[in-house]
Amino acid sequence: MLELQKVNSYYGLSHILCDVDLNVYDGEIVALLGRNGVGKTTTILTIMGYLTPNPGTISFEGKIISKTKPYKIAKLGLGFVPQERRVFPSLTVKENLLIASRKLNGNGCWDIKTIYSLFPRLKEREKSLGFQLSGGEQQMLAIARALMLNPKLLLLDEPSEGLAPLIVKEIFEVIKTLKKEGLSVLLVEQNLNLALLVSDRCYVMSKGDIKFSGTSKELKENDEVKKNYIGV
Repeated sequence: MLELQKVNSYYGLSHILCDVDLNVYDGEIVALLGRNGVGKTTTILTIMGYLTPNPGTISFEGKIISKTKPYKIAKLGLGFVPQERRVFPSLTVKENLLIASRKLNGNGCWDIKTIYSLFPRLKEREKSLGFQLSGGEQQMLAIARALMLNPKLLLLDEPSEGLAPLIVKEIFEVIKTLKKEGLSVLLVEQNLNLALLVSDRCYVMSKGDIKFSGTSKELKENDEVKKNYIGV
């Protein structure tokens, strides 16, 4: 579904991603792991078109999207939940959701009803403005808004960051549900145990380079990689 081949990315003259190879197949959850500042978010931003690979190729469903604008990439079926959440602060919960509503090719299982079933708390707060929500509620809304696009692939950037353990558990239960629904997910996460719990395969990044790729089971059993590149 998604393929990165020898992708390099820069911020100005700073070389951040170095020949990154990464794949996400239909219906699987892939975790991109590593310490802070190693290039995980840059990878997501490059996939979404905010940065242009130089050199390198990114393909989605066989179509090269390396130089495509972010809004066009979203129209192809990529949903993006940024690390900062970025809900619309002056819109209500319901308005945040409706503004993103879309069905691809006339189909789509995610609408207000199914979203409220997945996130009952959002139903309770549907008339609240974005800025009135707690951090956990904003994270739920950010994920829900991306689902309203009815994406083929969901990109989640650090969904557990800054949240209370109880909310983190709830968010990852949602990710499990998405997995059961067959939605493909690329998950950037620092919580190794939770990432291993929901993912099929993992990539471990260090200094913009992929140091490990394999199944979640293989990573769980690889103490050397966990110690050297994740800090476990």
